[in-house]
Amino acid sequence: MKELAIMQITPLNISVKDVISQPPALSQELAKNDFVRITSSDFLDEIGSPDNSDIETFKASWNSLAEDEYMADGGRYRHRRHSVFSAGKSGGNVQREPHQPHYQTTKFNTLNGGVERYFQPIEKSISENKVFKGIMNFATKIFGAVSPLNDWHIEVHQFRILAQESGGKPTPEGVHQDGVDFVLMVFIDRQNIIEGETTVEDLDGNVLTRFTLKNSMEAVMVNDLRVAHGVTPILPQNPDEKGLRDMLVVTFKRKS
Repeated sequence: MKELAIMQITPLNISVKDVISQPPALSQELAKNDFVRITSSDFLDEIGSPDNSDIETFKASWNSLAEDEYMADGGRYRHRRHSVFSAGKSGGNVQREPHQPHYQTTKFNTLNGGVERYFQPIEKSISENKVFKGIMNFATKIFGAVSPLNDWHIEVHQFRILAQESGGKPTPEGVHQDGVDFVLMVFIDRQNIIEGETTVEDLDGNVLTRFTLKNSMEAVMVNDLRVAHGVTPILPQNPDEKGLRDMLVVTFKRKS
């Protein structure tokens, strides 16, 4: 009788294998809508609920970014670090790759594209931080579920944009695509700034959503093949004090 009862409460049209292989809800949402915004509390849960000490160490590493010397507009408002990683199919086995330049074609970056840009690497202690590892595991899981048959070339960027009265530009190329498959953007901090509104558009230029990231560890995922994104320039709230906006950007591109 017990075996019969178990069979009666098991849905007849869903096998155990189907339940186990069901893609994560965030992967399904990304596949459906091409973008997902995740609250900071939900994102921290997704990356393993790291300790506050690990979070603060991770966030403090933005204070060591070097100035981006490749700005074709002459701006001195952007600081960054950059490193390359790889992952296997379905988000497995994240590995740090030898340090290499960042390159985008002018099709995807009309301002700074067309040249190899060399930046200081992300510090090893930060790439081994529990927050960083949790973010990478999360990204490979979600993007790997959307596209499970590909190995991945992953680039990770730490950005600090300084507020200016003329406008510090988080996306100096404007609303754009990055020339990859998927992008994860994690908001780290903002101090003494106004503006910095994020826009996501379809490829016909129709606005899908607008919002301003304000809570540390909020995150946004986009399908870079199907939508474009951009952020308005940031201005100092108090011109006599330093203003800044810190972000982590992780891009995933299918390996051919």
